Parts: sequence; structure tokens; C-alpha cells
Amino acid sequence: MERRTRMYRGALGLLLAGGVLLTGCSGEDGSSKSTTSDRRGAPAPAPAATGGAAGDGAQRADGSKAAGGGGEADRLKESARPDYLSTFALDVDTASYGYARRTLADGRLPEPGTVRPEEFVNSFRQGYHRPKGNGFAVSVDGARAGGEGGDWSLVRVGLATRAAPNSAERPPAALTFVVDISGSMDSDDRLGLVKKSLGVLTDELRDDDSVSLVTFSDEAETVLPMTRLRGHRGKIHDAVDSMEATDSTNVEAGVRRGYEEAVDGHRKGVNNRVVLLSDALANTGETDADAILERIDSARREYGITLFGVGVGSDYGDALMERLTDKGDGHTTYIADEEQARKVFVDQLPAHLELTARDAKAQVAFDPKTVEKFKLIGYENRKVADDDFRDDGVDGGEIGPGHTVTALYAVRLRDGASGHVATATVRWQDPKSRAAHEETGSVETGAVKGRLWGGGSARLQVAAVAAYFADTLRNGELPGAPGLGELASRAKELAAETEDDSVAKLATAIGSADRLRGGHENTGSDSGEGEMD
Repeated sequence: MERRTRMYRGALGLLLAGGVLLTGCSGEDGSSKSTTSDRRGAPAPAPAATGGAAGDGAQRADGSKAAGGGGEADRLKESARPDYLSTFALDVDTASYGYARRTLADGRLPEPGTVRPEEFVNSFRQGYHRPKGNGFAVSVDGARAGGEGGDWSLVRVGLATRAAPNSAERPPAALTFVVDISGSMDSDDRLGLVKKSLGVLTDELRDDDSVSLVTFSDEAETVLPMTRLRGHRGKIHDAVDSMEATDSTNVEAGVRRGYEEAVDGHRKGVNNRVVLLSDALANTGETDADAILERIDSARREYGITLFGVGVGSDYGDALMERLTDKGDGHTTYIADEEQARKVFVDQLPAHLELTARDAKAQVAFDPKTVEKFKLIGYENRKVADDDFRDDGVDGGEIGPGHTVTALYAVRLRDGASGHVATATVRWQDPKSRAAHEETGSVETGAVKGRLWGGGSARLQVAAVAAYFADTLRNGELPGAPGLGELASRAKELAAETEDDSVAKLATAIGSADRLRGGHENTGSDSGEGEMD
């Protein structure tokens, strides 16, 4: 069956319905109740809150229907049926945060369209409990964040895969490097950095791994066919060192040739992956991501070859790279220097090569009896129709070992609310058998009423700072978001508490943004019930 992605666009309703702050990385165990099941059919959606129904439309938060009888029903007949479900494909990209840091270091604010909050939070450890086998562990917790009236909370849904194996334990890999050598790559922080990165990776790979090298400018060329590392490292280093920048950028030619080489060198029982290294500034040939992927669709589907994108350069085609990897069953990251290259190609290598879950999706059901409204921040281009949650023909996310995904929900509880708040379900397919599995966790009001700032979970606070920072950069209006100055101060305190250098770098980035914005802050809007735009 042909796999398809169907983005749900609910009909407009009079009332706004819930909101969720979605992000991805790792954290402490939540106050969750967890169950596991294997599901091969297509039953009803994940456990929905009382009064919920399918769709992304509007519902009064007391669970009553938005439309009555007679004339009012006629006026509202185009409204979506109410529900308190949020459904999305999992994503572990981090390129948006890496590129934002690079842009801020260059003295510029990132374009709002390049800022994806989930990728900011993906970039930080959260310390969740991990399962022993393939699939996910689910943790759910939260804290009171404050905001207008002091009554907003953050609910954190944490999804974690098993720990990444060390290099000696991972399965062998067959990698096809597709390298942009166009004129725009002619600098030390672009092609120079790519060559150093591939040199590091060549030394890191095992003797039973194999690699091929394709370069592209206005045309594509196979520099090295698929070659085992054993006895050929010098030959591979020579091929990498021979690359020189020239001409224009034909990403389509590079990706097509790369997949051809990956098919020719395909090895059963190993991780077959195309690694695209580029500034993604396509200006020759096909420049539309979907059209490019159509040209290699059969190779991608028949052979299960996935795409890993590595972005470089101060001017970077973020949208093209992100779309290519999302629809190419992979993920993307961004590197600005040799330290980040070593982190990606050495420290995190097994996580970027192996898969533990295919077509992974999550569905979160809020309880309208306890939740007045909620807001989703991030994952806008990863939304899935609620009815498609258990349709395994609908595209989800491909996730490897050592990864985590965090969904942060900005939630306003009802006055005096007590009991169930939300249930989170993750569904995925085994990468080999394609059998479907599910894991579920839930959270009660008692687990989300403690204070966020200065509370017991430093990692939850880091996730909140990263998410609020991203929302501010893209001119969002998240309720309860502190100003950049306050966020920078909190990040500095958390860096000291966690002894985490990445959090210290987050504090530096926030401080830079605050100076570039001249201290200007957005104020969040807050009206109505249910989901907020």
C-alpha cells in the first residue's frame, strides 16, 4: 500500500479548542501510568477524554456540544466536531536550534519561519527512563508555570527509545555521502567543515561498514562507489580530500545519484542510509523537495533507505533540507564548527544510523472536565489527522536509539480541577517486522500543580526555557512566557545547577537575542476556552 501523509485541516469553529507545546529530547521520569499493547488492526483512536470526539475542531471545555438545535445548529453546521485530541508524527530534528545559534552568533536574529520550538527542545537532555527493547517508554509530568492570573501549567509528555549502543555493538552501516560542492560551499565553515567532518567519520566507522561518495554542483558525480572500510581508509580519505567547490547547486542531481549509489551498494541486514551534507541553497534543476523525492521514491520504499541531512553555512536553505528529510524517512541536524561535527559523527553516531521505530506517531487526549484550554507550540508541519493515528499507511517519524521526544503542553486547568488531565499514546512499527505497537501514559492534576521555576525538575525547566525562547523568536504569544531577560537569567542558573555546557550556550544565545531585540517583548493573548491558535 502506498504510504501517504494527510495533514488534517479542521473546519473553522466558533470556539477555540485546546493547545499544546510540543518539543523533542530527553528528561526525568514523570508521574505517569503506563501500559503497553500490540495493535495490528485499525481500532478507534487512542483513549480520548470524556466527551471527546474525532477531529481538530472546537468544543466547550465542559464537554458540551458547541452547537445546539434549530437556527444555531444551522449557523454552526460548518464547524468541526469537537474533540480534545492532539495527534502528530514524532520528530527528532535539531537543525532549527543549531542554525538559530549560528545566526545569533553572527549578530542577526533568525527568520521566524526557520524557528521550530520542538527542535530547540530536542537539543537538550531530559533524563527520561528508557525501555530495554525497541519502541518507547512514556513519561508524563508537569508543573505550574504562572502567566496571566498565575493559573497556567506545563504538561510534559516524554517519549524515549532505548539507549544507543556503543560503536562496537551497533549493526554495520552502508552510507552514501552526498556532498554539495557548489560555489556557495566554498568556505572553511561549509565545504571545509564537511571535509573535516567526513574525515572524522571515516576514522570512527568500523571495518565492516562501507561508504560511497557522491558530489554535486550543476551535475552529480560518483567519486567513490560503495567501499568497505577494511583496508581502504586511506582511499576514502583521499576521495574526501579531493573535493573542491565549483559551479551551481543542483540538489536534485545529487540526491538522485546518491540513491542510485545506495541501491547499487545496498546490503541486507545493515543500516542503509544516504547522508546529505549541504547548505541546501538549490538554484539549478528541480528545487522543490517533494518533486525531488518523487524521483527517488521507489528506491526509498523498496530498499528502506533513509535520509540524514546535515546542514552547514551561515546562509542555509532550512526549509528545503527539513522537508527533504521529513519526507525522506529521516531527520536533520546542523553543524557550525568542528566541536558540533564531532558530537554528531562520533558521540551520537549510532543514534543517527540505526532505527528502532518506523512511522511513529503520538496522540494526546485532554480531559475537558479538568482542562479549560491548552496550546500547541511547534510541530505545525508534523500534524496528523486524529483518525489517522492507527492508520499505518500514514507517514510518521523514523526514530533511532538514544533519542527522545518531548511534548510540552501549556494548559489552563479548571478552577478546583481534580483527577485525570491527559492520556498520551505513542504508536510505532517495528523496523524489521513492521508489526505495530503502542505504549500509553497518563497524568493527574496532582502531578502538575507544583511550581515550575525553582521546582524539583531542573530538566523540565530547561525544556521550558528552550520552548519559551523559540516561541519568542518567532513572535509567538504563548501564555505565561517570561521575557528574554528573565529566560537568560534562568538559563544561567540552570546551567550552574545541571553543570551542562549546552545549557550555558542556551543562556548565551538568549542573551544575544535579547540585545538584538532591544529588550522588546511580546505579550500573550488569552481569550475563550478550548484550543488556542
